[in-house]
Amino acid sequence: MIVEIISVGTELLLGNIVNTNAQFISKELAKLGMECYYQTVVGDNPDRIKGALDVAFSRGDMVILTGGLGPTKDDLTKEMLMDYFHKEVVLDKKAWEMMKERMTRSGFTQFSDSQKKQAYVPKDSIIMYNHNGTAPGCIMENNGKYCMLFPGPPKEMQPMFKEYGVPYLRKFSDKVFVSMDIKMMSRDEVSVTIVGEGPCAERLGDLCDNENPTVATYAKEDGCLIRITAAAQNREEALKLIEPILEQCKKALGEKYIKRIFEDK
Repeated sequence: MIVEIISVGTELLLGNIVNTNAQFISKELAKLGMECYYQTVVGDNPDRIKGALDVAFSRGDMVILTGGLGPTKDDLTKEMLMDYFHKEVVLDKKAWEMMKERMTRSGFTQFSDSQKKQAYVPKDSIIMYNHNGTAPGCIMENNGKYCMLFPGPPKEMQPMFKEYGVPYLRKFSDKVFVSMDIKMMSRDEVSVTIVGEGPCAERLGDLCDNENPTVATYAKEDGCLIRITAAAQNREEALKLIEPILEQCKKALGEKYIKRIFEDK
């Protein structure tokens, strides 16, 4: 299944905040063996959001959106999506009760219509309840195309994705990806140049052409990182594929220049 990430929020385009949601989701998709070829950032404009959806669904099967679920006028994502998927709007009573309880704990004694609008959801969608904020997320399907909608704040989105998104996405994947990282010492720690990305890649040689597991080098400020990634039906099988390649990498790089080896989670 091909998945595309659409991050909604004019504040992202203005550079006011960093798009950590897309990074988080991309890593989770990789672990699940889902293919993500594109990421899009779009402002709080219904026409441009619709345009981004049209493009995303023309080249993929599922879209994951973040942002635009709040109580303000520029939080339009959910309403636009319900129109896009021709879904009826209904009040989710559980979501509304959860919101009122949370707001009461925060000192609210009255609740506005704008706050209540967050509890309106597409009819027949899967509701993802928010235990760390107010607005629930939802999952919609129409003619074989899927859309997952999450709140924008990372402290709300990430736990919701773990609780609801990961189990839902597992149904569409028959493999997992596991990565093992080799962290080299930095040039400040050893007075040799062979710990840089270029020299490391040269020493690894044909290992960098391996397909499963793959071997890739990354330049980091605190020293080169080598990532070995395997695809398999489960984590245990992936680690078995990684083990012999890891040993070859250690031998090629020189173990005395390796700072640490760890699983990328």
